[in-house]
Amino acid sequence: MRRVSLILFFMLTTLTLLPTHAESAQHRGQSQPVMPKGTLAVVIPVTNLYVQPSLNSQRLTQIQPGREAVITEKNGKWIRVFANVDQGQSHEDQTTLLGPENPPQPLSGWMIDKGLVTEKTPNADQILFGAAQAQEDAATQPDAPPHAAQAARRLYLRVIQFFPKSKLVPDAMWRAADIRWQLQKADAATLPSAHSRQPYMRELPDENEMHAVMHYFPNTKWADFAAFTLIQNKLCGDWQGDEKCPEKEAQYYLDYARKYPKSPDAPEALYKAAWREAAAGDMWQADGNKKFADRDRSYVSGIATRLEKNYPDSQYVTRAATLAFEVNQGIQIYGTGTQ
Repeated sequence: MRRVSLILFFMLTTLTLLPTHAESAQHRGQSQPVMPKGTLAVVIPVTNLYVQPSLNSQRLTQIQPGREAVITEKNGKWIRVFANVDQGQSHEDQTTLLGPENPPQPLSGWMIDKGLVTEKTPNADQILFGAAQAQEDAATQPDAPPHAAQAARRLYLRVIQFFPKSKLVPDAMWRAADIRWQLQKADAATLPSAHSRQPYMRELPDENEMHAVMHYFPNTKWADFAAFTLIQNKLCGDWQGDEKCPEKEAQYYLDYARKYPKSPDAPEALYKAAWREAAAGDMWQADGNKKFADRDRSYVSGIATRLEKNYPDSQYVTRAATLAFEVNQGIQIYGTGTQ
């Protein structure tokens, strides 16, 4: 039942699917062509679409990785498809779960029969997932291809759409949600409101997909990843000299480590909490309040000890040890550009 509800959730709220019935188009209030019958497939590489089955024919457009196509006819090495193609720069991958603002345009044409994955392709779920990983890796490079992150997200979503019973679905769902989160976060960072102290005054990444990961895959590392990410929407945009900001943020991270002690992110959460307590101590010191400064700084050593005890192999153990040493030495933490 959970698998069924999962695929229905993503088909109805996240994916931009090729329409298959005129009734569905009428239901959306849009004029959509009726889809021909054929084999549904996913495009892996950037693929040219032509008017006729010939390289000398007029090129209609390019199909981007992760877009869907219905294969309707074959002519030698050529196949005729009805495919989703981008209209300019689509923001499908960054919009809310209610649907894309600028959906792709279904278009018919011919392409060379290469790079298409169908439900019957051997190891198809692994192929789609691997292609998504490659696009995601490419997106992190300095010379990243345009919209590589969006392509990665689409390919991860196709794993869910085509293979809801695959063991790769939880990871694909998390990665798709994380890419969307990062894209929205990057956009929001360019706005003047990004520096507002209170979260409600800022443009925040949509939380629905993160909550979906937690709902469909509870008590897994992917749910833990999602919960850790959601903390970001609680943080202050800019502390603006208010000690309550780092103190509250430290508590968020401590609460996370307490609730998700087995999470891969728990050590980082403890370190972030310790750093914020140290920063709050420096801020209180600057304001001439030694009592509160000493109070917040005293928490750092305790958190560092807890980190070493519970996660001895984590890289954050040594980082927290250095932090505790510097605090005990009276070295300023906040305002040094360290974090």
